[in-house]
This record gives sequence, structure tokens and C-alpha cells, in this order.
Amino acid sequence: MSWKMLLTAMIVAIANVGGASADAAALRDKWCKDVHIRFFVGGAEGDAYGTIVYNGARQAQNDTGAQVEFVFSGWNTEKMVQQLREAVASKPDGIAMMGHPGDDSIMPLAEQAAKAGIRMMYQNVPVPKVVAAYGGGYVGAQQEPQGRALGAEAVKLGGLKAGDTVIMIGPFNNENRGARERGTAKALEEAGLRVVRIDSATEWASDPNLALPVITAAILNNPNVKAIGYPGGQMLGNVPTYMQAAKKKPGEIFNFGFDTSPQIVEAFNAGWVQLTADQQPFQQGYLPILNLCEQVVYGLSPLNADTGAGFVTTANYKKVGALASEGLR
Repeated sequence: MSWKMLLTAMIVAIANVGGASADAAALRDKWCKDVHIRFFVGGAEGDAYGTIVYNGARQAQNDTGAQVEFVFSGWNTEKMVQQLREAVASKPDGIAMMGHPGDDSIMPLAEQAAKAGIRMMYQNVPVPKVVAAYGGGYVGAQQEPQGRALGAEAVKLGGLKAGDTVIMIGPFNNENRGARERGTAKALEEAGLRVVRIDSATEWASDPNLALPVITAAILNNPNVKAIGYPGGQMLGNVPTYMQAAKKKPGEIFNFGFDTSPQIVEAFNAGWVQLTADQQPFQQGYLPILNLCEQVVYGLSPLNADTGAGFVTTANYKKVGALASEGLR
């Protein structure tokens, strides 16, 4: 072998060794194991939507090795604020917070977190004023645009016409969280529909049966109602109960709303539900933990991800059915 050939072989060998070392350094197992995170699931343990968020967060915990403490709130915004106060006081490395309490309630606690060097992520409901003031990222659907898009899709798929009556349920008085349902109602009204608004109680999200007398009364008071919109997966999954109580048959009323779950897939299959907007709650669990780890360990920037993926309809619900039954969609 000539000296040129020998030199070339040595260069290639050194390059290969260097590449292998670089790959080994880049691939770290449980790379976030020293990071402590408080994660807000939002709902109660075992509820339809919260379970999917929780499963995504648990997968991120497993993949990164992060030390995660999970917080369950039953969708109660006052409880969330108190739990956030406790979370900031415990001084974890990062907090993944549901945005339901809104900008005004979260703002002073976000200020305390910023002063303490705690990284913040928000999921499900955006808090743009908080993020503008003290930083952080957001993983979830953009409320008002998603609500408007659902309203337009309901008009199209439901064959709704000007003058038709639609019942829309939602937390209309909550500035941040209610933006989605207000957007849906506006889109329906702009299409010429008569919209009957029902302001949802906080406890309906954790126990949708509590809404039963209100919904049945609304149907009786509006006997020509063509469609009903629901504010979340807990209530949308309970549509068969509402319709049977009102003595309605599957498909007699066009039922639509937000989220997917095993109960919602079953309701699609039985003909009770016709449309839902998918928020990909698994991503709302997985990505905040992943990004908090990236911020703390690698100094990367906060992530902003719109998880409003599109619509599940009678034509495509079976594609998500298997994953929904596993608590992943």
C-alpha cells in the first residue's frame, strides 16, 4: 500500500470514529431525568378528555425521563389557580398549565414563576397576554378560529339553512376559554341561523349528566331545533343520554362539538353524533413536557403548536376509532 493510500485510509477511519462519537453524544437516554415538572391535566382522573392528555404526558415522561407530578383539577378554574399557586411555591424547573382560568387570573402567578426562573408552558386554552408579558409557549388549538371553523362545517354537513334553530352550549362568559364557543355561535349566526345560547356550568365538564335537565328543557322549548353544539368531549360523549331523555332518535338532531374519545366514537357508530373538531389532546400532553425538557436541558425556545387538526365526521370516524379506544385520540 502506498503512503497516499495509507493516509487516505487513516483519514476515513478517523472520520468514522468521530462520527460515531458525535452520534453517541447526541443520543442520550433519559436525558431529562434531573428535571422536575408540574403538569396540569385539567380534568379529573379518568375523564374522557383528560385521560388522553394524561396518556400523552405519561408517554413524554417515559421518553424523556423527566420527573413529573400530575395535577388534576376537575376542570374547575378556581381550583386550577390555587393549584398553580402551590406549584409556583414548590419551585419546580417547569410547569405545564391549562389556560382555562384566563390571562387575568394567571398573570400574577406567571410573574412569580418568571422571577423564580420557572419555565412555563400552557396547553388547551391560550393566554396570549401572559405569554407576551412573561414568556412561555402554547400547545393546543386556537380557540376562536377553531370555533368558527366548526360552525361553518356544521352548517355544511348538517344541511342547515337560514332561519333554522341551533342550540349552542359553552362557557360564553369565560374570556379565554369561551372564545371557541363564541366563535362557533358567531359563525352560525352569520349563516342566518337562530342560535339559542346556553351558558355551561363548570361542573358539567366533570359530570355531564348534570346538564341533562337543562338540555332536555331547551329541546322542549325549541321543538324545531335542527342541531346542538357541545363545548367538550365529556358532554359530546354523553349525547345518547341527552337525546334519549328528550325522546329523540339517532340522527333526528345534528349533534356536533369538540374532541374525540371512546364514548364519542361509540356515539358516531350509533348515529347520535355527526361532527366533532379534533384537538389532538395527546399532543397537548406530550409536547409541553418535551419542550420544557428542551428548554431546561438544552436552552431551546418555548414551543408554539396548533393542535387543531381538523374534523372527525361520519365518513372518517372509524379511522380514529381504534386509537380512541386506547385513550390516545
